[in-house]
Amino acid sequence: MTSEITLFVNPTAGRGRGAHAAQPAASALRDAGYSVRTVLGADAGDALRRAREAVHGGTGALIAVGGDGMINLALQAVAGTRTPLGVVAAGTGNDFARALGVPVLDPASAGRFAADALKAGNIRDIDLGRVGDRWFGTVLASGFDSRVNDRGNRMRWPAGRFKYDLAMVAELAAFRPFPYRIALDDGPVREIEATLIAVGNGSSYGGGMRICAGAELDDGYFDITVVGDCSRATLVKVFPRVYRGTHIGHPKVMVHRVRKVMLEAAGITAYADGEPLGALPVTAECVPGAVRVIAP
Repeated sequence: MTSEITLFVNPTAGRGRGAHAAQPAASALRDAGYSVRTVLGADAGDALRRAREAVHGGTGALIAVGGDGMINLALQAVAGTRTPLGVVAAGTGNDFARALGVPVLDPASAGRFAADALKAGNIRDIDLGRVGDRWFGTVLASGFDSRVNDRGNRMRWPAGRFKYDLAMVAELAAFRPFPYRIALDDGPVREIEATLIAVGNGSSYGGGMRICAGAELDDGYFDITVVGDCSRATLVKVFPRVYRGTHIGHPKVMVHRVRKVMLEAAGITAYADGEPLGALPVTAECVPGAVRVIAP
């Protein structure tokens, strides 16, 4: 493995934490004897082009500095290659980093961890989800949660996570279950009413909400969490349990383990790793061993 490491940096992640996280992470890698190159971009497309150039040029690892959105962008560069992906978690959610078990919001520790793991050969193959040519690492969300994202993204005020709390309140006021069409693996298309359907390669989204609590990154399957046609009162009661993953036992919640799923519903946007993927319908496939990661 080459001793050159590429830091893939989002300077705006976590309201500026991404830029501050890059320096201590780079210092830790250099102290361990690695040559560090930093990749930025004028926009997401330019950043991805530069990351792909680094991967094709033979970099020893691509280490994403930022939140889940930045990691999602990095996945587009490394999926299907032999280049390992490392994570310096500096966003607001950091669900992918938590799933891997690497340091969160501690860039110096994350840099030291990556250096030690690379030297020890601690590289894992994990699964990814794929929709068309887009990859994702944690959860594809659709339904009530994606409507909250839609509304929050349209709001100019307030800043930060609080606007998504307000967006949730507004969506609850207008809440109703959505008519879905769903097909699991190669089974028949079924019509159901659901509050939300989440496709979990990893277990959590939104900064620790364990919506797909039983999902594993390396089992070759998605966990599909279907929250059925519950009332507004039931949703308010059940939703806090998502942080502990105990919602899974509720009668209105069903979980399916599949390799492929098709989701269709009018007016619903799919979000993957917190990033907008596009309007339903989508077909998501679990691809075993799609990416190498630096992890315990």
